[in-house]
Parts: sequence; structure tokens; C-alpha cells
Amino acid sequence: MRVIENITYDELHVGDYATFTKTLTEDELVLFAAASGDVNPVTLDAEYAKKTTYKERIGHGMWAGSLISAALSTVIPGPGTVHLEQNLKFNEAVRLGDTLTVTLTVKEKLAHNRVEMDCSVRNQDNIEIITGTSLIAAPTDKVSLQEPHLPRIEIETT
Repeated sequence: MRVIENITYDELHVGDYATFTKTLTEDELVLFAAASGDVNPVTLDAEYAKKTTYKERIGHGMWAGSLISAALSTVIPGPGTVHLEQNLKFNEAVRLGDTLTVTLTVKEKLAHNRVEMDCSVRNQDNIEIITGTSLIAAPTDKVSLQEPHLPRIEIETT
């Protein structure tokens, strides 16, 4: 297991950035649909999706958006970060098999350990899928911890 260490408010500087990468698999897509209740047929039904402008199933936009939250809580600033506000613009669809890279950049440090972050999510072809900003409460105490073990989840489709 890897160690996750945060960056405190005092350690953050405007222009600091970090990345987080994840691939959208069939299991990830189905798990997100089950967990969120978002069963839009364009994400789950190949025949339906063929009749849309996408011509194939696409991923949930909020799955991609949730990667921003993952990056905030594990990379920059890391453990102890509280997500206060999120502004997202969905520019392109996420496709099954896309590998998305979130880039978070410190835009502005505000009072009371608040930080505004620029957010960008790009796919493996460097196409910008999402742009936006996050307002967070950055941690003030240094934390270093073992990444928690998450249970293995098996997806059963019927």
C-alpha cells in the first residue's frame, strides 16, 4: 500500500499542481450507475446509444467529475481536504476505455484556509473533457497515512 501525505494550506503556493489518472472500464461504468442511480440508457444500452449523436455508449460525466474529488483527497492537497464548491463544464463525452488525467492547479489562496483550484480533465488524446474550478478548505495539520484498503467488488450483470 502506498502512503498518502497531504500538503497543508501553509505549504500550498499559487501555481502548484498535481495530476491523478484513471481509466473508465466497463466495471467502473456499471458500478457508478449502480452507486449513483444514474441509469441513463446512453451509458448502459448499446442499441439505444447507437441512435444518439455519440453512436456508442458513453461514460457518466459525473464519473469523470468524481475524479476531481479523488485527486483533491489523495494528491493535492490530499487527506483532510474538504470540498466546498465545484463548478464544471462538460466539453466532450467520456468513452469506455478512455484514460482520464485530472490536473489540479492552485489558482488562489483565500482567508480561513480556503483555496480555489483550477480543474482540467483530459483524455489520452489530450482532449479536454471537463474544465472547472473547486473551492476547498485545505488541511492545516500535516497528515501522512497508509492508503486505505478498499474491498474488491464484483459486478454481476443480468
